[in-house]
Amino acid sequence: MEWENQTILVEFFLKGLSGYPRLELLFFALILIMYVVILLGNGSLILISIWDPHLHTPMYFFLGNLSFLDICYTTTSIPSTLVSFLSERKTISFSGCAIQMFLGLAMGTTECVLLGMMAFDRYVAICNPLRYPVIMSKDSYVPMAAGSWIIGVINSAVQTTFVVQLPFCGNNVINHFSCEILAIMKLACADISGNEFIMLVATTLFILTPLLLIIISYTLIIVSILKIRSSEGRSKVFSTCSAHLTVVIIFYGTILFMYMKPKSKDTLNSEDLDATDKLISLFYGVITPMINPLIYSLRNKDVKEAVKHLLRRNVFNK
Repeated sequence: MEWENQTILVEFFLKGLSGYPRLELLFFALILIMYVVILLGNGSLILISIWDPHLHTPMYFFLGNLSFLDICYTTTSIPSTLVSFLSERKTISFSGCAIQMFLGLAMGTTECVLLGMMAFDRYVAICNPLRYPVIMSKDSYVPMAAGSWIIGVINSAVQTTFVVQLPFCGNNVINHFSCEILAIMKLACADISGNEFIMLVATTLFILTPLLLIIISYTLIIVSILKIRSSEGRSKVFSTCSAHLTVVIIFYGTILFMYMKPKSKDTLNSEDLDATDKLISLFYGVITPMINPLIYSLRNKDVKEAVKHLLRRNVFNK
């Protein structure tokens, strides 16, 4: 009975940058600015893709989903992180932590799958342009996007359910900015090999499988581009997928480093490892959603033209 009472936690303490008040103020200002840019950038991209009829295509439908996803993902963690930077009481309830973990994992999984769908869309557009309207019809790309969200929710629900059922024997200090699943699992006082196996299966299915689809798609795209004789034609075709490829490299580069790098508590300095995890998590969770709309707008002629068209229309209407 005493052991059971010890496993009942009502809240967690988010360590974050506790002990470095000046650094917390600096991070508060930086993250607040980034969050505003995320909301404005991704929100503008969603509105542009809705308002401009020329952007009512599968690619921009997926892009709108990606922007909405980035807004949701950052909103699940950034506001609470900002509050913790200014508050002396850096705690979060057990249920609040579970909800944050569920939403973060669901959004992350959905983005992995969605990026795979976007790579397939670019493959069909470039390698099978004549069949593109048939293959990527509205009856196809809408269920593809919806399926990405459903997969994310199911995966997160399964993993979160198993994690919250773990016993926690008193240590409630999360050495992180938010309720990240790996940080929570480290606090459990039970064998987490089952959770690790579930995470391995989920990683293979929902991170590595979309990555494999992306690699195959872009390999076929590159082969197709190399067959084009004119350098101008090759440049034009590559520009249609360069923005997505850039986002994929940044997204998967950070997430694979964070979740698949070797971890050894015995051979590595744990404080240095945790500091690295925090910085990588910050890059993955804040900077990537911030630069996504910038990449798509700066490297995409269609978006630039849509912005110019909307601005001209507003000027003339006035």
